[in-house]
Amino acid sequence: MRLTERLDDLIADWLPRQRWFAGKDRGIDDVSVATETELVSGDPSLRHVVIAVRQGEQVDRYQVPVGLRRELPGRLEYAEIGLIDGVHVYDAVHDPELTRVLLENMAASADVGPLAFRSISGLETDLDSLASPAEQSNSSLIYGDVYICKLFRRLTAGINPDLELSRGLMSVGSKHVPALYGWISCELDGTVSTLAMLSEFLRTGTDGWQLAGTSVRDLYAEADLHADEVGGDFAAESERLGAATAAVHRDLATAFGTGMMSAAEARELARQMHVRLNAACAAVPQLVPYAGRLSEAFDAFAKLDEPLMVQRVHGDFHLGQVMRTETGWMLLDFEGEPAKPLEERRQPAHPLRDVAAMLRSYDYAARHLLVNGKAVSANPDQLEYRAHEWAERNRTAFCRGYAEAGGVDPAAHEEIIRAFEFDKAVYEVMYEARNRPTWLHIPLGSIAALSSSPAPGSPAR
Repeated sequence: MRLTERLDDLIADWLPRQRWFAGKDRGIDDVSVATETELVSGDPSLRHVVIAVRQGEQVDRYQVPVGLRRELPGRLEYAEIGLIDGVHVYDAVHDPELTRVLLENMAASADVGPLAFRSISGLETDLDSLASPAEQSNSSLIYGDVYICKLFRRLTAGINPDLELSRGLMSVGSKHVPALYGWISCELDGTVSTLAMLSEFLRTGTDGWQLAGTSVRDLYAEADLHADEVGGDFAAESERLGAATAAVHRDLATAFGTGMMSAAEARELARQMHVRLNAACAAVPQLVPYAGRLSEAFDAFAKLDEPLMVQRVHGDFHLGQVMRTETGWMLLDFEGEPAKPLEERRQPAHPLRDVAAMLRSYDYAARHLLVNGKAVSANPDQLEYRAHEWAERNRTAFCRGYAEAGGVDPAAHEEIIRAFEFDKAVYEVMYEARNRPTWLHIPLGSIAALSSSPAPGSPAR
């Protein structure tokens, strides 16, 4: 049974309910099957399907591994897409009986129709997969406790930066990224594009957001202790994370080279920051009182008269993109911000842009428990003080570790780090206003605090 021209209506109804579908804010005008490749025959069978989704003038492509069964086990009912001629159609990422073929084909470096499976070294193939519940813009399959296979649901023409940067980092022996084992690609719009990548599964790892959150809870639970006095003090780990970030930035520069941003290009970047600020002020009136200070920071960046070094960077750096393992910190997910065009994600940037993004993540880690009264104390003023104290201690430790490990010293480049952090905070204001209004006070509070404080790592004034 071919699915082409029979899957359209089912997919159109099912897609908006998926966490990884990027077009939830717009109606779907048309869905069509772009490619269909049989990977497993029989009952059950597996088809790799690329669908084209038209929403207005925009056409996006998504991959859906489609499973087909005459009888659908109860364990797979939640993954069902619908019925075609009495056959159950479902999202096969949840079916370990079918997903093993992805591992087998990568191990064999097989070509199946338009799909190219590749591996760097020998792979274990006798492993069942488990679909991770943690993903949003992508889906991940964990094979045993050995591999993790990330499936890029929304496809873009060209190599995905996560695969591109992981290969480059592996080539220079970077010690702070998971090993890369293989990938899957196909031709999309005349360009070879990445469908999936297979990496080392960090079975002993805990993500930085979880660890930071535990530290913040420990602080909130102690009524009379400061951030450096509680048992869950996170500053030493923040310093190590800063050092690991500097090492990866250095490895990226080695693998992909560096360039220079001219003064004219810096002025153009500052102009774009102003544009984003103006749009945010128009949409969120609470930001207007801070517009003058934000504009001053962007103007100071524009006045830099020396070229700035740029290189490939992470591009979407935060505490959820790092893991602490028994051997140290590991950086993950070099895809960049999925909502941005591929070429924009591949552009070199100043490494302090990543640093600024991580500093914003520390503020979120400190304050997210204050949303809706999730923290244990009933004194909001005390909690706000403690959140600020925790964030500043860990932000300073991260910057110290980054600078001492050879990264660009944020304290010595206040105009750069301040502009990048304010720009990120403006983005956060827009995001929270649209999606989580109860969180809006987090970036607004950060902007207020940053407006009257020195750059991270600078001596107090």
